[in-house]
Amino acid sequence: MYRSLKTLSGLLQKHFGKKAIILIDEYDVPLAKANKQGYYREMVLLIRNLFEQALKTNPCLEIAVLTGCLRVSKESIFTGLNNLKMYTLLDSRCDEYFGFTDEEVREMLEYYGFSEYYDITKEWYDGYKIGQANVYNPWDVINWCDQIRTDMNKAPKSYWTNSSSNEEIQRFIQRMGDGVTQAQVEKLISGETVQKRIEEQLTYDTIYSNTDNLWSLLYATGYLTQSETPEGNLVRLTIPNAEVRGIFRDAVLRLFEKRIAQDGAALSDFCEALKDGKAAEVEKLFTEYLKQTISIRDTAVKKEFKESFYHGILLGILGYKGDWGIESNRKSGDGFYDIAIEIEDASMSIGIIIEVKYAEGGNLDSECKKALKQINDND
Repeated sequence: MYRSLKTLSGLLQKHFGKKAIILIDEYDVPLAKANKQGYYREMVLLIRNLFEQALKTNPCLEIAVLTGCLRVSKESIFTGLNNLKMYTLLDSRCDEYFGFTDEEVREMLEYYGFSEYYDITKEWYDGYKIGQANVYNPWDVINWCDQIRTDMNKAPKSYWTNSSSNEEIQRFIQRMGDGVTQAQVEKLISGETVQKRIEEQLTYDTIYSNTDNLWSLLYATGYLTQSETPEGNLVRLTIPNAEVRGIFRDAVLRLFEKRIAQDGAALSDFCEALKDGKAAEVEKLFTEYLKQTISIRDTAVKKEFKESFYHGILLGILGYKGDWGIESNRKSGDGFYDIAIEIEDASMSIGIIIEVKYAEGGNLDSECKKALKQINDND
C-alpha cells in the first residue's frame, strides 16, 4: 500500500510536473475491522508508519485529504504530520461540503423533472446539521433520483441500510438496560431531542465500553444530528429524518423479536387470552411485554408510523403460534384489515380481526369505537 501511494505521487509529478494530491476515504475503517478481528494494535502501528511515510516525508506531496467517521488522534496515528487541519461535524468551516445543500437538491430534482418529489425527498433524506449548514445525505438522494427515473410510483426507502450493517444501532439498542436510556430513545423516535456530551476523541478499542461513547458514535456516524447550536461539547441530538427513524424503529423491533423467542410461556398466555376474548388479560400482558423492551409512547411524528410500530410488534408476538393462520394488510370485504387470525382446533374454528389505532391525546374509547365501526362498515 505504501509503495502504491509513493508510485502514484511519482507518476503525477512526472506526467504533470506538479506535486501529488492524495485522497484517502474512510481512513479509519481498517481500524474498525482490526478491532473486531483482534489485531487493533498492529493496525494502529501500520497506519501510523504509513501516514508518516506518505504524508510527512513524501517529497512529492502537495496536499492530502482524509475522511473518516472517528477522529482517532488519541492513537497518535497523525504524530508528526505538518499543518494538519481537522474539520468535524461541529465546525462551520467546510460544513456545506459534508452533504448536498437544499439548493443543490432542488436543482437536481428539477433537472430530472422530479420537482414534485421535493417534499418527500426532504422528509426522508434531509435533516443533517453540520456546523451552520443543513445538508442531505448524498448517497440517498442520488439513489432516490435513480429509482424514480425507473419507476415514478416507487416509495422512498432506506438506501443506507443496504450500505451499512447498522451495527452501532444494534449495539446501542441492546444496551438499553436502564430506564434513562430507554426513555431517551423513546423521545428520539417520537421526534424529540436529548442533550448529550459528545466526545470527539474516541478510539475503536474503547468505543463500546460505555453508553456515553455510543451516543458519540451515533452522532459521528450520522444516525443522530445536532438540532441547535451546541454549548461547548454538549450537543442536543435528534434523529435527522424518516429514513434513520425507520432504522431505529426496526432495531427496536428486532430486539423485541429476540426477547419473544426467549419467553414462550408469556407468549402462550397472551395468545390464549386473545383466543378466549379476555380483553383485560390481553391488555395486561401486552403492556408488560412493551415494558420489557421499550414502550415507545410515540414512534414517529406521523400517525401512520405510530400505528405501524405496534402493528409490527403484534405480528411478532402472534408469530409464536406457528399453527395459527395469520395475515396482514390484505383486502377483505370492502376494505383492508390490519391483522386477521384463523384458528382451527378440534372443537371449533375461530376468526379474529385486529384493527390497530393510535389514540392521540389518550382517547382510547373513541378510537376503539372507530375501529369497530370500520370493521363493520367494511364487512
